[in-house]
Amino acid sequence: MERAKIAVVGSGAVGCYYGGMLARAGYDVHFLMRSDLQHVRKHGLTIETRGEAILLDPVQAAGTPEEIGACDLVIIALKATANDALVDILPPLIGTDTALLTLQNGLSNEEFLAERWGGERVLGGLCFVCLNRTASGLIEHFDHGSLSIGEFGRGPSDRARQIVEAFVKAGIDANLVENLVTERWRKLLWNVPFNGLSIAGAGATVAGVLNDGGLRTLARELMSEVLNAARALGHEIPDDFADYQIERSWSMGAYRPSSLIDWELRRPVEVEAIWGEPLRQGVAAGAAMDRLRTLYALLKYLTRAERP
Repeated sequence: MERAKIAVVGSGAVGCYYGGMLARAGYDVHFLMRSDLQHVRKHGLTIETRGEAILLDPVQAAGTPEEIGACDLVIIALKATANDALVDILPPLIGTDTALLTLQNGLSNEEFLAERWGGERVLGGLCFVCLNRTASGLIEHFDHGSLSIGEFGRGPSDRARQIVEAFVKAGIDANLVENLVTERWRKLLWNVPFNGLSIAGAGATVAGVLNDGGLRTLARELMSEVLNAARALGHEIPDDFADYQIERSWSMGAYRPSSLIDWELRRPVEVEAIWGEPLRQGVAAGAAMDRLRTLYALLKYLTRAERP
């Protein structure tokens, strides 16, 4: 990895944070950018984290994938709603042995990549981190930051270990997981209630959900449904992991989940990847998911393009 060429596709909060930390550690990182391109070329990229302002300047920022060329590793941090754009974006970045690491939320993103570019290329990463892009070229890191990485459809590999080691050297709490799909369901335990209730609660922050007795109870009930669905699909996750997710969320305070920000800015929300696909898979496996079914229907309505 010390000599690897890395591209970041989706240079928002997640892509810029993890890619920026790798670049700070000396890795050869290239960012594919759109709206922030000229600002970052002129002023660099700033990550504010734990009281420290990290300025990366210069930054290898490109406006097209052709400017970057074939890479050893492509980190995909686009929203799942933009997956169709990857059909045009990725080919110039893919060489003979290019690995594709998706940091996207929800289910079926690895399958999307595997169907088009081969499952042997694909890895997934689960981010538990509080980040927002608050201005052009400015990423604010509020809390947490762990990253779990696994191979798609396979157990741990030397390639995956080397990628994890690169993130660790960059100061990220990264670890290698045995079963990527199980980890996806573990991540859904947080995303389903907190991202969902932030929109359904008309702008509820993490603290807002936790401090309201009714919303906190509903969040825990949604977690129980996700747990039951995961188990029905063969992913054993203990009940106390849900309680752990709630406890570790208190430190986030008034953090506004990414789905809430997308909704408020009238950008597409990852409704199908985060709520729809888990619901479909869980119900098909025989799990009762009445609360998630209701939340999914409500989110589809609230996020419709033609809303006033």
